[in-house]
Amino acid sequence: MNPTMTKREYVDSPPVDFTRCREMKPYLEEPRAMYVGAPGKHGYLNLGFELDRDGKSILRELDRRAPLIVQQELYFDEELPLMPCVYILSSGGPNVDGDRYQQNIKVGRDAMAFVSTGAATKLAKMQYNYSGMIQNITLEPGAYLEYLPEPVIPCQHTRFICDTRMTVDQTATVFYSEIYTAGRKYHNNELFQFDILSVCTHGERPDGEQLFREKFVICPDRSPLRDIGTMGNFDIFANVLVMTPPDKADEIYNATEAFIDRKNKIAAGITHLPNGAGLLYKVLGMETGPVKAQVRKFCSSVRLAVKGHPLPPEFPWR
Repeated sequence: MNPTMTKREYVDSPPVDFTRCREMKPYLEEPRAMYVGAPGKHGYLNLGFELDRDGKSILRELDRRAPLIVQQELYFDEELPLMPCVYILSSGGPNVDGDRYQQNIKVGRDAMAFVSTGAATKLAKMQYNYSGMIQNITLEPGAYLEYLPEPVIPCQHTRFICDTRMTVDQTATVFYSEIYTAGRKYHNNELFQFDILSVCTHGERPDGEQLFREKFVICPDRSPLRDIGTMGNFDIFANVLVMTPPDKADEIYNATEAFIDRKNKIAAGITHLPNGAGLLYKVLGMETGPVKAQVRKFCSSVRLAVKGHPLPPEFPWR
């Protein structure tokens, strides 16, 4: 670390602080390289979608700080050609010790958007601290959002914490997915060798009414993940939350089958979120490809119920 470098924070980028989370207290040592949240390690992203005067959804607001990058929105979805598609990129490579990120996504009244990442999120080995991310997702009346990032790959001795708050109007729909691998499966069979993954997702209404909160703290060295009822023999875990009106939730639920395919080693289950918030869908598998395909199949059912159009086929290079 350069001895002349002093700590500072972007005045317009709020701090990302998880020091009050007790599960992260063992990992609060200052990194010996660049300090926590240094420029280039404090990524900030603000995306705002709304309708233009012609009724087309556009990316009206964009504010970003390195290493997070978002370029111009694209319109390649043949089923919903007026929906902007945005990819979040990173110029900094994998997440490392002391990285802090915040992502805000807002979809205005009756607007829609698709958001993903350009590649898998890799969590590098961490010796001193941890990597943390805060996400705030806001949907106004009639809004629609599909958030389907690529999988997260935790390397050996990585530490990662994420908190996602979804503030969704009762007439809006958000499809939020996250896929976690067991690690670098084809690198010395590096499975479940990370230190900790702490992931929390909670939903609320614009008036502050709390609907649900789901949190899992995974520490493989304390609680073996191969146990029955946890991961068992599976290596990939997908978690999907859909906040949507109750009638749409019932339609999607009735059209979705829970199953265990032992031959192809993939399983999926579905349940209702509390307080009429929507649905919770989970997928287990051995490889990311089939799990991603199952998540997209479920997303297609959601879109068909809400927008009357299915999800188009995935690009072959994704």
